[in-house]
Amino acid sequence: MQYEKKLAWSWLLRLYHWVMVLSVLVLALTGLYIHHPITSSLTGAGQFPMADIRYIHFITAFFFSGAIIARIYLALFGNRQESLFSLVLHLPEYIVDGWQALRAYLYLGKLQHKGLGHNGLAVITYCLTVSLAILQIISGFYMLFPESLFWQSWGLSIFGPQQSARYVHHLIMWYFAIFALVHVYIIILNEIKQPEGMLSSMLGGYKFKPREIQG
Repeated sequence: MQYEKKLAWSWLLRLYHWVMVLSVLVLALTGLYIHHPITSSLTGAGQFPMADIRYIHFITAFFFSGAIIARIYLALFGNRQESLFSLVLHLPEYIVDGWQALRAYLYLGKLQHKGLGHNGLAVITYCLTVSLAILQIISGFYMLFPESLFWQSWGLSIFGPQQSARYVHHLIMWYFAIFALVHVYIIILNEIKQPEGMLSSMLGGYKFKPREIQG
């Protein structure tokens, strides 16, 4: 079978992806420490580990926020594989394609997705993930800037008191942890079942699709 090389992802989408990978990893590890610290006070060496971990957490949160802003921009102005308009215009097809993909990932069927972009299940899941990421950003800045009327108004209207926001923030972190594990599993399965270069496409932007032979 002959394959042809096709551009799937722009440089901004690939940058967003890897910033998300690194920022989610750092935020999860530092967030877990903040939630259950070894020590929250000065150590005998004159160090303040909680302050350092919180600083890393906050700086990384800005990178995470920037990545989500970039993804929203691509959802509006990206190419066909990155834009949200394709989902809106072809929602029934995406639902059917997503159901077939779910069956394939559960070993109840075969992968049948032929498009250049994500399958229906991935598109719907990513929409949910970005939506939860926006909630995570709002809850995080709500707790970070208690003196800001802007973040307090958003935080109070969505979450109520800060303790509720902290609880939601923690739950969404576990969603991202589970999402990351499932995401890696699906990538490995796709590389085995459909060797189209899904992993390498997030580095170079290109996928490999079977060439249509005209006879």
